[in-house]
Amino acid sequence: MPSTKFRTLAVAALFSLAGATAALADRPPTLEERAAIQEVLIAEGFTSWEKIELDDDGLWEIDDAIHTDGMKYDLELDSNLAVVKRERD
Repeated sequence: MPSTKFRTLAVAALFSLAGATAALADRPPTLEERAAIQEVLIAEGFTSWEKIELDDDGLWEIDDAIHTDGMKYDLELDSNLAVVKRERD
């Protein structure tokens, strides 16, 4: 049977992992990041988009971006704001 001290340490470790996971959760862009991303999207031919967020894998996700071709796309941009994924929605 584990000791009380061991159980306390185990619970503390689990809570610290939960906190680390929350810290890696998706986040919206800052105003500066949003401006830079919007500039890239416009240059790529997109006219509007929904949510922009930085995913825990370090990629910017843009949902429901409307292109001048009339199609809707979900996009991923890398840390240099290069489009690395363009999936028709």
